[in-house]
Amino acid sequence: MTTPIYPTSTFEFVAPGKTTGFDYTRSGNPTRSALEANLAELEGGTMCRATCTGMAAVSTVMFLFTAGDHVIAGNDIYGGTYRLFADVMRAFNVTFSFVDMGDPAAIRKAVRQRTRAIWIETPSNPLLRLTDIREVVKIARRHKLLTIADNTFCSPVLQRPLDFGVDVVVHSTTKYLNGHSDVVGGAIIARNKALGERLAYLTNALGTACSPFDAFLVLRGVKTLTHRMKAHVENAQAVAEFLAAHKRVEKVYYPGLSDYPQRDLMRRQMKAAGGMLSFDIKGGRKAAERFVMRTKLFTLAESLGGVESLIEIPESMSHASMSARARAEAGIKPGNIRVSVGIESATDLIDDLTQALDQN
Repeated sequence: MTTPIYPTSTFEFVAPGKTTGFDYTRSGNPTRSALEANLAELEGGTMCRATCTGMAAVSTVMFLFTAGDHVIAGNDIYGGTYRLFADVMRAFNVTFSFVDMGDPAAIRKAVRQRTRAIWIETPSNPLLRLTDIREVVKIARRHKLLTIADNTFCSPVLQRPLDFGVDVVVHSTTKYLNGHSDVVGGAIIARNKALGERLAYLTNALGTACSPFDAFLVLRGVKTLTHRMKAHVENAQAVAEFLAAHKRVEKVYYPGLSDYPQRDLMRRQMKAAGGMLSFDIKGGRKAAERFVMRTKLFTLAESLGGVESLIEIPESMSHASMSARARAEAGIKPGNIRVSVGIESATDLIDDLTQALDQN
């Protein structure tokens, strides 16, 4: 009933050059293979490789590109991804254009002769903007580009980008897939076999695979994923509606709200609005700092997707690696607060937000 943990680093060969399918845990491990088969099935892919962190998954995918290549990405993506793209990859002469991914015309305009891929993060982090996956795939196919989607915010329960024609999906399994804030990990899932084999080769060559114990923990978490996502969505909807009606809140970013600008798109490509939201508090940075220190059930911490509710300020935490100019261009305000809504009692969460806002 429970996949065992194979903690071994190496495996006995049957004969010189002949194995039982495993030779060294960096290359393959039965526990990790079980997780990879599970996640490939959930996302509808042909192959999965589980990595040691979410950023390890993103970094491994970047090794598909070579010097001179160009990639299009959103201007309001996760801060760690932005840092890798805007800073680290510069040393390898791989360049990026950061555009409004909600505007297909902006994507088309950004395509260059050396463009090789479009990076999709939908909903975006932290402003929950949606990218029309089908439209981006059309643009990519017209120019023979790869499409890569970060599906961490949704999990395959709420959205399956490969079903819309995306080539590669990445996850931080740290988040909803594991769901218990006790492991860091990532995953790469490919739609076709040839690309999957290349990504498997890169994962082994770069040494980015996850440990057997971490794979075991994520497998455990996946067993309750569907039920946890339902609870996250119900609580996030209640919290978003409460915040939208509060006088101390300037704006709420949550696809489940009735007046959300991209609500129709959400219904077309997502099964529900998810457990993440953010909002701008009146009073800017100082008000945001006072507020997050006054919550009692929301832990002031980065990360997301666990059963516990977390709260943070993107400007000084998850997106601090972006320049002030980049954050401004993305629309991330000093008073923006990101919330990962857990599965606690919605009434308790709203009561906690009420007391923190009333003191502000």
